[in-house]
Amino acid sequence: MPCSSENPYIRLEVISAKNLKVPSERIPAGIYIFISNNSQKRWKSAIKTLSSEESVVWNDSVTLSSQASPGFSVEIRASYEADRMLGSGEVIGKLQMSWDELLDHGDEPFDISFPPVHDVHPSLTLKAAVVHACHNQDGALFDTLLDCDIARDTDAGHVQFAEYVTSENVFHLNAAVEYFQSVLDQCPAGHADHAAALTNLAYARHQGYIRDHLRDIDTTTSLFRDTLALRSRHHPDYCLYLYNLTKSLTWRHNKKGTAADIREAAQLYHELLALCPEGTYLRSIAAGEFGVGYVINECNYLPIDTSDEGIHLRRVVLDLCPQGHQRRPGALYPLLQSLHTRYTQCGSIDDLDESIRLGREAVSLLSEGHPHRSNSLNELAVSLVYRFNHQGKPNDLDEAISLHEEVLRLCPVGHKSHHFSLENLGLALITCFDKRGDINDITRAISLYRESLMLRPLEDPHRNVTINNYASALITRYDKLHVIEDLNEAIDQYRESLRVMRHDHPERYKVLHNLSFALCFRFTQTWKDEDVEEAVNLCHESLSTLPSLHPDRCISYIRLNNAYLYRYQMQHDRADLLLAVENFRLASNHSTQGFPERFIQAYRWTVAAEQLGHGSALEAYSTSLELLDAHLATRSSATSRREAAAPFTCARSLPVDAASCAIRCDNLRHAVELMEQGRCQQWSLASRLKTPVEDLESANPTLAHNYLELSKLVSNAAQSSATITDRAAADWAATEYRGLTRQWEAAVAEIRNLRAFSRFLLPPLYEDLQAAARQGPIIILIASQYSCSAIIVSTLGDPHHIPLPSVTLADLKALKDRFTRAIQHASRMNPAESRTDLIVLLRTVWDEIMLPIVNVLEHVLKVKRRSRIWLCPTAAFTSIPLHAAHPFQTKADRSKEPCLEDLYICSYTPTLSALVRSRQMMKQRVPPSFVAIGQGQPGAGKGKALLAVDSELELVHKLVPATANRTTISGDAATRAGALDALEENTWVHLACHGKQDPTQPYNSHFVMRDDHLTLLDIMEKDIPHAEFAFLSACHTAVGDEETPDEVIHLAAGLQFSGFKSVVGTLWGVDDAVAKHVVEAFYKYMFNPKEGGVMDCTKAAWALNCATHAVKTKVPLEQRMVFIHIGV
Repeated sequence: MPCSSENPYIRLEVISAKNLKVPSERIPAGIYIFISNNSQKRWKSAIKTLSSEESVVWNDSVTLSSQASPGFSVEIRASYEADRMLGSGEVIGKLQMSWDELLDHGDEPFDISFPPVHDVHPSLTLKAAVVHACHNQDGALFDTLLDCDIARDTDAGHVQFAEYVTSENVFHLNAAVEYFQSVLDQCPAGHADHAAALTNLAYARHQGYIRDHLRDIDTTTSLFRDTLALRSRHHPDYCLYLYNLTKSLTWRHNKKGTAADIREAAQLYHELLALCPEGTYLRSIAAGEFGVGYVINECNYLPIDTSDEGIHLRRVVLDLCPQGHQRRPGALYPLLQSLHTRYTQCGSIDDLDESIRLGREAVSLLSEGHPHRSNSLNELAVSLVYRFNHQGKPNDLDEAISLHEEVLRLCPVGHKSHHFSLENLGLALITCFDKRGDINDITRAISLYRESLMLRPLEDPHRNVTINNYASALITRYDKLHVIEDLNEAIDQYRESLRVMRHDHPERYKVLHNLSFALCFRFTQTWKDEDVEEAVNLCHESLSTLPSLHPDRCISYIRLNNAYLYRYQMQHDRADLLLAVENFRLASNHSTQGFPERFIQAYRWTVAAEQLGHGSALEAYSTSLELLDAHLATRSSATSRREAAAPFTCARSLPVDAASCAIRCDNLRHAVELMEQGRCQQWSLASRLKTPVEDLESANPTLAHNYLELSKLVSNAAQSSATITDRAAADWAATEYRGLTRQWEAAVAEIRNLRAFSRFLLPPLYEDLQAAARQGPIIILIASQYSCSAIIVSTLGDPHHIPLPSVTLADLKALKDRFTRAIQHASRMNPAESRTDLIVLLRTVWDEIMLPIVNVLEHVLKVKRRSRIWLCPTAAFTSIPLHAAHPFQTKADRSKEPCLEDLYICSYTPTLSALVRSRQMMKQRVPPSFVAIGQGQPGAGKGKALLAVDSELELVHKLVPATANRTTISGDAATRAGALDALEENTWVHLACHGKQDPTQPYNSHFVMRDDHLTLLDIMEKDIPHAEFAFLSACHTAVGDEETPDEVIHLAAGLQFSGFKSVVGTLWGVDDAVAKHVVEAFYKYMFNPKEGGVMDCTKAAWALNCATHAVKTKVPLEQRMVFIHIGV
């Protein structure tokens, strides 16, 4: 519609623009539209950010008068300042239009095209309409600078610079620099436009440097750095200034190769991408191949730097490659390699775990045929072997060997990495042989090293390392098979490796202590002094090359203690023994070595000190127990802790041997402490998160709350990690668990700073343990290879030691086996037949074990008859029915000699701490509720039907006081979930069902329910502080674990751990038809009608004692003595 004098106003909508390229190729801060309809009236749109698609959206509008001129001009301009502009910016395109041209398109948007810029036509989308009134006639005057010289010179500089870029005529560059320098002179430091003026000058100089027309990049970089310093992070131009400095740094690196420049550029890009919005042109350029891509690529070529700064840089580079980025695999490898290397130098398990996690990711991103897949597989495998050596997880070693096999397949003969893959697999196989002893592993390792040596020419700089590894394989096989040829060849190969290796070679120390080890072996064959002298000197030389916290110093300490011990055995110089002990001490306490190796050295120290009669034996035992505890504490679940302990078969006797040592050192208090510390490691680690904190809450509520919250988080992390099967997820969960554990440990350390809580969660002192004897003495029975004895703990004074000189560990093991056979035989006998075999064995227990103890109880401690006593057996003692010890003798007056249960009310306790804890929790009593749970029909494959269960439940229900809230669960209702709920909801429980103790996996020990088993682990995970009493009328509920007998891991102990203070359990199989008589008698004594239905769980031991006496004529001996009482 043509314009007329009656309709002089046109409303123009500036909608958007696309295909926007800047003639100077400089990245603008924004784009704006400039419209002029005469020499005075001008309008400028808002400055909008250029998108990654080189487009802009405004949706601005202006009302223009059509009377002032026959048309108007429209320009697209680039601004290099987002807010306060210095000049008018750079022209991208300019058109002159008439009003009629503008109105030809009606009410529809239309595009206008501008002359091409770099072969692309910019276009602008407009919409025009005639209006009858104007509220904002002619828009606003262009907001130019007051100082027109500054604006004019800036604009002239932009024109000259754009001309330089398109023509590459240096005349225009010099003119642009001259104009921009003039502007900078007019905008000195402190001027509002100083930063913008600096930037224009720096950018022109920078482009001149890129095109080789200017030489000075250092000054240009300094100018960009100065401009950035003038802008805060919140300034709208900050990202653009960051980018300018980054580009200058990368170009200087490109020309000069300065590593510091590319490191700084990576840091700046990391900051820039975090601040720069997605979808902007600046971000697309910065994140592209010539921005971040270049920096990532160049950083990947930097040498490994294991400093904190170096690792940080690698993390920064990885952050520049988010998930899905094509360069992420390349950025992963240098980081995991740096972490792996730092682990070998500093021994941080966090570094190792992270390198494994990153290695798994790298492998997952590299397809089967990718040329770098073998590198990532190898790095992951090596890290897994290191972690196996540090933590002892068998899965790590198995996975590592599998990965090394794949690497060898990917690197066949002729591949440049074939020899490396041979050697790395060989190292993993040596480790496997060390742990598992399969001769095929070491034989193959030797074969792999021989093949690698054949492939390496004499001048190969890595050949000496191969020789060292080959010699190590030979010495490992010698240690197993004692073939002297292996030993001699190993020594020759070590010497050859040293001969060709530079003195400053980073792995020379390994050859030194390996040769030392081999010479010590030869010394035991030849007894030539020069071998052991050289071994000592080599170790000292290797130590001199290693920093104080280097993990491999531990190996040198180990080699030294070997050398000193061998020399001591030959020359009997006491100084050598002292030096050997000192190196045992150093190896055991070397903090950057993994707990498994340190524990092994501490244990070797105990053996050497015991054999050679050195006074450090007790210190060695204490160190061993502390290291084992620390190692197990790194595991998140009860089952994983037991798996971690299983490889250390030597640890099974550690508590009793430690206690025996303390006894021989006449330190009975410490013997009790060591016995307790080693005996309840699994329970104490599990219970530390359930420790009552009432006293702490009164003293410092904030610390108590923080501790409880962290305990909950650690517990939840442990439970969730137990169900994870994916290896990568398991690694991540382990790292998270370790992080939470450190926070928890820090909270515990803070609590220990309070004077009254200085021993919070530390192994208890004797004075703390003595509280267990408040209601009767505790008899600890210690079965060690060095001695067998008993210690009686009473409420006052020192413990009492009772030697058992006629009893040895071998005797106890034989006695245990004889009891097993006698009980099996008795179960097949007629109830009326005499149990002759059992009688003989119980008389032995009385004469050899319990009588010396009873003499001290009666004559020294003056313990009254029918008083309570607690038995705390260890090792082989745990499988012997000590409570049933009986002289089976008749006095002169024809009266019977009293047995142990005639004299005292006997109970058992797994540990003294368990008894103390149960008594503490007795303060939290609530109104009693009683549930009887029975499962006599467990289902196919779960055991025979128990026909007497239902009648037993009815009997129990009748005998329980009516004042208690009584319920019965049986048949289909007696499921795993139903039983667990009942345990949580009731304070008293009677369980009648099949019980199964798993001797090899004790946490799988269980009660048989209708559907799934109710396992010991299920019970342990419950925290039932108000629970009081449980009667376990089931088989094998109080017999321990074959592999860790001192841990007393059984169903009855599990119930006590979860909160039940008093438990009746069984040592072997129970005949449900006969046991019903014991149950009936027990509850009749327990709930005496004369006492008004009072339910007191502390009466359970007395009631069981009375019941077993009362049913002598009905129940055979083995079915009476099968029941024992545990707890308060």
